[in-house]
This record gives sequence, C-alpha cells and structure tokens, in this order.
Amino acid sequence: MTDKVAAIDLGTNTARLQIATRDPYHQVLLKRIITRLGGGFTRETGLSPEAQERSLTALKEFSADMASHGVVRLRAVATSAVRDAKNGAEFCRRVLEQTGIALEIIDGNEEALLTLRGVASILDNKDEDLAVFDVGGGSTEYTLAAEQKPLFSRSLPIGVVRLTEGKVGVAEMEDKIRRELTALRGELAGEGLAARFSASTLVGTAGTATTLAAIDIGMTDYDYKKVNNHTIPLAKVAAMFDRLLPLTPEERLKVPGLEPGREDLIIAGMLVVLTTMRVFGFETFKVSDSGLLEGVILGV
Repeated sequence: MTDKVAAIDLGTNTARLQIATRDPYHQVLLKRIITRLGGGFTRETGLSPEAQERSLTALKEFSADMASHGVVRLRAVATSAVRDAKNGAEFCRRVLEQTGIALEIIDGNEEALLTLRGVASILDNKDEDLAVFDVGGGSTEYTLAAEQKPLFSRSLPIGVVRLTEGKVGVAEMEDKIRRELTALRGELAGEGLAARFSASTLVGTAGTATTLAAIDIGMTDYDYKKVNNHTIPLAKVAAMFDRLLPLTPEERLKVPGLEPGREDLIIAGMLVVLTTMRVFGFETFKVSDSGLLEGVILGV
C-alpha cells in the first residue's frame, strides 16, 4: 500500500486539507472549510477568540481525517492572518496542543513560490511566461515566472477579508487596490520586467478566481476539472461585478457558482481582479483551482 501524505493550508478565510498518495500521485481526500480566521482581526490583539475557535474546530476535523486515512507525513502552513497576528505564535501553540498539527508560518515570498508550484502542476501552458496572482483573505501574492521559475514575487496587503472588514465603500477599496498595484507596476519597471509581466498569461488562483469561473460556467456542483484553465475576459468580469454589486449578500447566494461564506467577500475579490487587469492591461485571465495547497503537498 502506498503511503499517504497530507497538506494543510490555513488561510485568512479558508482552511483546506488534501490527503494524497505519492509515486504515483493520487488525491484521496480534499476538504475545505470557511473559518474566517481573519475575521475580527486587529493590530492590537491579533486573531479574535471566535475566529480561533472556528479554525481549531476545523483543524480538529482535519486531524481526525488524517488519522482515519493513516497519513504518515504532513506539512501544514499558515499564511497572512497568522503571520501578521500579535498572537499568531500563541495560536500555533494552541493548535499543536489541541490537534497535534504543527503549523508552519510562511512568509509572503514562500507562499508565492509554493502557489506557483501548485498552479504549474495543472496549467496547459505552464512553461510560458506567467503572471500569477493569488487573491487571499489577508494578502494577495503576485509572481512573474518563466519556465516555472520565479523571476519576481511580491505580497501585497490587499486581501479580501481585510478589505471587506475595513468598512469602506467600493470607491475607497478600489483606490487602495489601485495604489498598491501602481506601486507594484513601478517596482516591476525598476527591475525591467513591467512589459514582460503585462505580456504574460495572467493566472488567478484561490477562492475569488475559482468562484468567478464557477459563476461564469453557471456551476451548481463545483468541478475543479472544469475550472482549471478556464479563461475569463475582462468584459465578463466587469459584467459579473455589475450584476453582483447591487445585490444583498443573501441575494448573491442565489447566483449559481457562488459559495456560501463568500457572499460579502466577492465584491472586494472582484475589485482586485478587475484592477489587476486594468492596471497591467490584461484582456483575459486564466483560472487555476490548484495553488498553495497543491504546491505544499507536492513537496511533502
């Protein structure tokens, strides 16, 4: 029997578990739970008690899943919410004590590199120049890659949970995103990479991108195989934004493809996508269901 390995991606909005066999690779279990770990986050206290409990409950479930499948190796990573939290290390200690899971806090650059590995595993044009963006709950990572090797990577503080909980209007959110991306474009120009970035294939991964693909396809039952390599034009993203913006969060849940738990966050996520495409001049973007989690498990 082939040994089973596992990876956990504890994000600002979603906790994800994958269990697989290696040599050959075969997915045994994929589970995700929206825990909103970054909900109620403050600079003064960090992760809120309620958000910690939601995430601990999910991780206890993951621990039981791994035990029942006989997992022999695990890598569990935590991203923006935990690395930025004043009480992040304390939370990791609680996780270890209560679940047996040793959470590794990774920085934005490693997050981007692992995401690139996961994205490249499923793309049909993986060896071309890629501009990969991973819209997370606490941050968004941008990576320029050539032949699956990173040329440039940055993590920006424009995650959908933080933008949404900032209690500002759409115009203010868009302004913040545009300022961050204009600075990124300037940094790329300083490295002589701005034109190459804009000429690459833009690839979006994580919940916002996959949700837009599911809405575009009209999916009632999510199928990652249909999402991978699905291409969405800028005009369609803009039309989806115009459709969803006037709706209440409850009304958005009636839209096929919109996952419960994202009904309030999707507006901020779409603004990140739209502004990225407009600032850098992209007419389309390609979607990858594979990302950080898959990048982690491929290295376990």
